[in-house]
Amino acid sequence: MAGHSQFKNIMHRKGKQDSVRSKMFSKLAREITVAAKTGMPDPNMNPRLRLAIQNAKAQSMPKDNIERAIKKAAGNDGENYDEVRYEGYGPGGVAVIVEALTDNRNRTASNVRSIFTKAGGALGETGSVSFSFDRVGEITYKLAVGDADKVMEAAIEAGAEDVETDEEGHTIYCGFEDIGEVSKALEATLGEAETVKAVWKPQNTIPVDEEKAQSLMKLIDNLEDDDDVQNVYSNFEVSDEVMAKLSA
Repeated sequence: MAGHSQFKNIMHRKGKQDSVRSKMFSKLAREITVAAKTGMPDPNMNPRLRLAIQNAKAQSMPKDNIERAIKKAAGNDGENYDEVRYEGYGPGGVAVIVEALTDNRNRTASNVRSIFTKAGGALGETGSVSFSFDRVGEITYKLAVGDADKVMEAAIEAGAEDVETDEEGHTIYCGFEDIGEVSKALEATLGEAETVKAVWKPQNTIPVDEEKAQSLMKLIDNLEDDDDVQNVYSNFEVSDEVMAKLSA
């Protein structure tokens, strides 16, 4: 499992999710507003908006918040956000990709660069690390939808490329351009997914020890704490033994 999802699982076990719920809702709302502005404000006519709303609902975001974010786009009274991607290296030469939605590129670039520098990493040029990742669709389901064999069969039928199942749930990967088609086919078999989104999936992972894992987790935590940052991806891998220590 890639480092970012492992990190998320550790933080979830430590109960951090509750303390960042407000910030998470703010970021989900920003994605909904941007999605509504880039297409029709009707989710039935706008696939990106439909996915943004679905992911917000999966995080128990109140309906009022979702509707307010859509209206903000329709009324043209909100800020104009640019989609920006930053790439760099963290401790141990681990690759990191940062996706942001910002109304001030200079501020965001300065903040992201500062976070990398303080962690002993370095921000690189666009394309400096993304070549070692694949842009794919990621569809997640809770374990309750069925066992690994059932989900694998449904995924193959839907045209997906890979499936990973662990104690957190089922993660199905498909081609970036096939997200809509595959998620729709899966919904007919397994029901509505927990999340459906485009992600950067590392082609290979780099094993790290406990010390570097802690440094990388702090780097990712600080990046995700920035209001402009939407998603962070990395290619480090933590062994079960190290993860047990970090989870303690």
